[in-house]
Amino acid sequence: MRKKRVSMARKSGLPPGTLLHVGHKYIDAVKIGVIDYNLSQVMERELYSVEELAHFHSADTITWIHVKGLHNIDLIEGICQSFGIHPLVQEDILNTAQRPKIEDYGDYLFVVLKAFWVEKETDILTSEQISILFGASYVISFQESERELFESIRNRINSSQSRIRRQGADYLAYALVDIIVDNYFVILETLGEKIELLEEDLVVQPGQEALREIHFLKRQMLFFRKAIWPLRETIGSLSRGESSLVKDTTLLYIRDVYDHTIQAIDTLETYRDIISGMLDIYLSSISNRMNQVMKVLTVISTIFIPLTFIVGVYGMNFKYMPELEWEWGYPAVWLLMLFVFLAMLQFFRTRKWL
Repeated sequence: MRKKRVSMARKSGLPPGTLLHVGHKYIDAVKIGVIDYNLSQVMERELYSVEELAHFHSADTITWIHVKGLHNIDLIEGICQSFGIHPLVQEDILNTAQRPKIEDYGDYLFVVLKAFWVEKETDILTSEQISILFGASYVISFQESERELFESIRNRINSSQSRIRRQGADYLAYALVDIIVDNYFVILETLGEKIELLEEDLVVQPGQEALREIHFLKRQMLFFRKAIWPLRETIGSLSRGESSLVKDTTLLYIRDVYDHTIQAIDTLETYRDIISGMLDIYLSSISNRMNQVMKVLTVISTIFIPLTFIVGVYGMNFKYMPELEWEWGYPAVWLLMLFVFLAMLQFFRTRKWL
């Protein structure tokens, strides 16, 4: 089954900053959820218009605005304009073909990542773009689908004992990135299990289905690699603390995410090497099976060569062949052929060819 592709053709020739949704429409209506909190209180609600955002520009609380769905261009533009977001950033939010990156605009940071999951029906690795904007007291995240990717973050915010309630917007942004990176290990574990099963099949019973699975996994790894490798540079830039929006206390946690990113990359590269070697395993298994078949056929042919010779000799139509008049000539020939057959079998077993 082919994976759905994102077409960039519609953006060709348009001026920079033109807002155009490039991606898939996963939900019918865009949803806006807001969590406004500080150390003493939490307020969570769902918004239905951009005008309602005017109540969430307070510096005394941390505001997390989470948007699900990107196809409503006017709504996305209104949200961004209420926080003074640059038009080029708005364009990148709506264009879901972006590579992972981080951009510093002074008053806010813009981070693009890819979240992955495996579709149960088709077993295909699928991704969606997650865009994160965070300033001094707010975080705005944009998600293509309505998957509950950040449910654990909401639970932590609602807990009065959690660290996230005592930290700023930079820590909330870190927590969102950390959830996405941690989910990579779930994907890698799933891919690792598929690789182990495929290796066993290749050794025991290689076939066209195994070859198709090798190419399928190879494409999945390449698709996954395109999202992880740029993330190394993105998290690395964030961990260097070049922006005043990221506090020193948060940098320690961001460096931990960077370590996880390196670990995920190392695991991915190991899997890619294994998959690259699987084709050699497949060819070797096919060759071994062919050799076994040829070995059996060769043994059978070799056994029948002397028997065919004996039958050929006594099948000649000469009148004065001495054995033709023997009373026990026919059974004697059968005994001779049986003896040759058993002798050759014993010879092959002695040579360990059987």
